Amino acid sequence: MYYLETSASFDAAHFLSGYNGKCANIHGHHWVVKVRIGGKETVECGEKRGMLIDFGDMKKIVRSLADSFDHTLLYEKGSLKASTIEALQSENFSLTELSYRPTAENLAHDFFEKLGAQGLPVKSITVYETPDNCAVYAEGHDE
Repeated sequence: MYYLETSASFDAAHFLSGYNGKCANIHGHHWVVKVRIGGKETVECGEKRGMLIDFGDMKKIVRSLADSFDHTLLYEKGSLKASTIEALQSENFSLTELSYRPTAENLAHDFFEKLGAQGLPVKSITVYETPDNCAVYAEGHDE
């Protein structure tokens, strides 16, 4: 089995609605997303011969997704009042409504699903919320 890894980062704010602690308040992180893909065979011919996938192609897909989360407020649908959303939008703040609570665990799962839907053979996603704390979502079993 061949594995390739790349990473991308983005800066975004979030809060955990209903949480009893500091993370209930809006705060930001420099999120780092590490992507691991895998496959049993490399390309057999052409300019990409011997590659599982071109790192440039992989990086472009991962970077595009990370960029869609950059410099925005990630919030769970239903966790803000409509008037709050309207006020923030009227100030031209970037908001990203999510169908899930914006935890590192859920972001890892979301990246796994979205990158897989774009054709990457994703094996695991690691999302660092801080340099020392991360969540991993992996295909099927522990690696």
